[in-house]
Order: sequence, then C-alpha cells, then structure tokens
Amino acid sequence: MLGPVPAAAVIPPPGKPGRSGPPGPSRVLRVVPWVGLAVAAALVAWAFLYPHVTGTPVFPRAPRNASPDEVAPLHGLWRPKAPGPATVAAVLLALLSLRYAAALADRLGWRRLLVASYLAGLAWMLVLALVDGTSGLSRQLGNPYEYLPTARAVTDVPTLLSDWVARMPLHAPHAFPTHVAGHPPGALLFFVLLVRVGLGGDLAAGVVVTLLAATTAVAVLVTLRALGAEPVARRAAPFLVLAPSAVFAAVSGDAVFAAVGAWGLACLALGATAGRRAGRPRWAWGAWSLLAGLLLGTVVVMSYGLPILGLPALAVLLAARSWRPLPVAAAAALVVVLGLAAAGWSWWEVYPHLVARYQEGVAKERPASYWWWADLALLLISAGPLVAPALAHLTATARAAWRDRPAEAGQVRPEGRRVALLLAASGVAMVAAADASGMSKAEVERIWLPFMPWLLVSCALLPPGWRRWGLALQLLTALVVQQLFYTVW
Repeated sequence: MLGPVPAAAVIPPPGKPGRSGPPGPSRVLRVVPWVGLAVAAALVAWAFLYPHVTGTPVFPRAPRNASPDEVAPLHGLWRPKAPGPATVAAVLLALLSLRYAAALADRLGWRRLLVASYLAGLAWMLVLALVDGTSGLSRQLGNPYEYLPTARAVTDVPTLLSDWVARMPLHAPHAFPTHVAGHPPGALLFFVLLVRVGLGGDLAAGVVVTLLAATTAVAVLVTLRALGAEPVARRAAPFLVLAPSAVFAAVSGDAVFAAVGAWGLACLALGATAGRRAGRPRWAWGAWSLLAGLLLGTVVVMSYGLPILGLPALAVLLAARSWRPLPVAAAAALVVVLGLAAAGWSWWEVYPHLVARYQEGVAKERPASYWWWADLALLLISAGPLVAPALAHLTATARAAWRDRPAEAGQVRPEGRRVALLLAASGVAMVAAADASGMSKAEVERIWLPFMPWLLVSCALLPPGWRRWGLALQLLTALVVQQLFYTVW
C-alpha cells in the first residue's frame, strides 16, 4: 500500500562514470518535451491566426461581438496597458518566485508550505487583477450577464427554485441572464449567500471569490501528500500556485467551483488513506469521506459540467488502492442532489432545458469545426504552455512508472509518479470529454478551471532544467496575457 513518501525520497542522480546509478535521460526523453512545446506553440498561434487567414467568423454575433479588437480564441479584446504600479508588483513577484519558489517548496515544513502556497497564490491573483485597477476585481461580477445582479434580486429561494424551468428560455418573461441560466442553482445561491451576509457588493464579492480561488492549489497539494506523493506535491507547488490561470481565476465563479471540487477530492484522498496514518481515530475515514461527498455533491449543483469530476475521484481511489470511501461519499453527494430536488429543483429535469437555452444563445453561431481544437489552445494559454511538454514527457515515461522502474535520473520514486500519472490522466480525460460534448465552445479559459490543476501536476515530473525555465515561461505567459489583453473574466 502507498504511504507518505519523505520529501527527500527521490532517485539520486547518476554517479561518475564507472559507478552504479540510474541511467540519464535517453535521447527520446530529451526530445519529447520539445515536441510537446512545438505542438503547443503551433496550436496557439494557429488559433489566433485562423479567423484572419480564413475569414471565418468565430464570434459572429453582432453587435456585442463585433469589435475589431476582439482576439479569438480569447474572450476578450486587444488592449495593451501602460505599465503601472500593479504591473511592477506583478513583475517583481514573478522574479522573486522564479528565484525562490522551487527552493522554498523543497525546504519549508509541510504546514508552512501550505500557508506560503496560499499566500503566494492569492498575491499572484490580486496583483494581476489590479493591473486593471480595482475594476479588475469588481467589473465582471457586476456584469448583467453574471450571477451577482440576479442574486441581489432574490427574496424567496423556494419560489426561485420552483420557477427555474420557466425562466430558462432566452425570451421567457423574467428570463435568467446567461450565466445563471447556464448553471444549476448552487452557483447563484452562493452569491445569494454573499448578499445576505453583507458581501454582495461587486468589489466585496470579488475579493471573497479570489480568497476562495487561491485555496485550490492548496487542496491539490493536500491530495498529493495524502496519496503518498509529497515529493511530487513539492515540485508541483510553484506550477499550481503561479499558473497563468490566475488571470482568469480572480473573480470567476468557475474558480469557486474549482476550489470546491478540489477540496472534495482532497477529502476523498484523506478518507481513502486515513487508516494508514498513525494516531488517527478509526472513524476519521468516514468523516473525511462524508465531507468529500458533500463537497462533490455541492459542486455538481453548481455546474452542469462537473459530474465529470468523478474521473479524478476514481483516480484518487485507484492511487490510494482503497474503495472504502466510495459508498459513503456517493451517498453524501446524493443527499445534496436529492435535497435540492425535494426543494423544487431537479438536475435531470432541468438539464434538457439547459441544452435548449445553450442552442438559443451564441453557441449555435460558434463553429464547432474551429472551437473543438481552439478550446485546446485556450487551455494552453490559461493552464500555461508548459502543460504540453509536461504531458508529453509523462506519456513517454508512463510505462516505466507503472513497472516500478526509474525513467531517468533525479525523478521521484515510481509510487509518486504513478499518483501523478493517474491524476494528470484524469485531467486529460475531463478535457477530452468536455471538448467532445459540444457544450464547451469558447470561454474555456475559465470554464475549464476545475480541470487545470490536475493537468499541472504533470509539470512536477519534468526534468530539472525544464522545471526551471518552464516556470519562467508560465510566469511570462500570465504577465503577457494580463498586460496586453482585456479579458472579460
């Protein structure tokens, strides 16, 4: 069975010629990440060029999407900004992170690492958002297409739930705005709660959302350590905390969904491995499993696309080699879903109306022939281009990980690599399923935020040189996107 692996438990580098030691990376392994990076660069470049080269309208709706400055595939505008204090702060934070993040992730005690990861991730989100001034934290949530304006008008939750289907069609009386109609009521009720506790202002709600979004990386680190892959967690920490997705996570409702889902998976991992940790009460596994189910059930009633988090949940249980939490977690999740049904809103009744509303809106005018691959380019912008070489490298070394053989010098031991492989593979599977569904045409720089941390785990297994300069590439991507574009999230 897998147990906690000491942070130093990595395979030592090869010795001098004539001494025993694992072999260095093969020529194939040295080339594979470069191939992944080249494919990523070509895909992103062609996604930007395609509408101009072919004349294909990929955002054809007028007049809202008729701006000549719109830059598909990003859902935003070309708006270079003059450097200001927040830009200077963002660059300084990026440089400090590039110099110290990896070393601190390796040396800090575990609890200090979690605290540092949260604070660094929060600072990264805030300084990037503030490049646009305080409006970077408030303008989106105050948008009439978003949840918050509707949340302020809610006075009777039971009536809201019972009238939900009647307000789904685009041209219905009192029709829901785009984001409210496109999600189950859990998303709206989160903002109703903020309004009720006095945090319903645009800026206040934006700060709350960002505070929650910054916990996602911490949840992934907790998951990895619970599964016995602490060395992977430490190597992954800089990439999870400083991903370009920070540009889109601040004040995005999808970032809240990502945090709830990530903590659900972390609790599932803690429940699956509770019996292996000395000093834990016997009932701990059940408590963690119950909490996991409640959180995963909650995220299912926040976003129609997130039952797909069942894939990383299965990966967690496979990595832990324990299915004991499954009945408890599944029952708890059902309690949430069925409880909402008893209150007047049922997932299975409303979903067909969601599909109809989706086709009524701009989705029908967005060509699937472009978006099924341009969505992947958006993923590489938001999660960062390093995901492509990392996944390519992980694929090339997957067989060695499963056969308990070191793939190259300096890698974490096979058990840690297997955990990373399972979680990253679940991330790939989620993206593939969402892309194939036809319900993710554009805007996935935020819609796929719940999938991205599990893909970023793969960055931990890149060779040291790739991790060093790859982090610089990730930081540069975030700075360029924030400084040159007006992103509507």
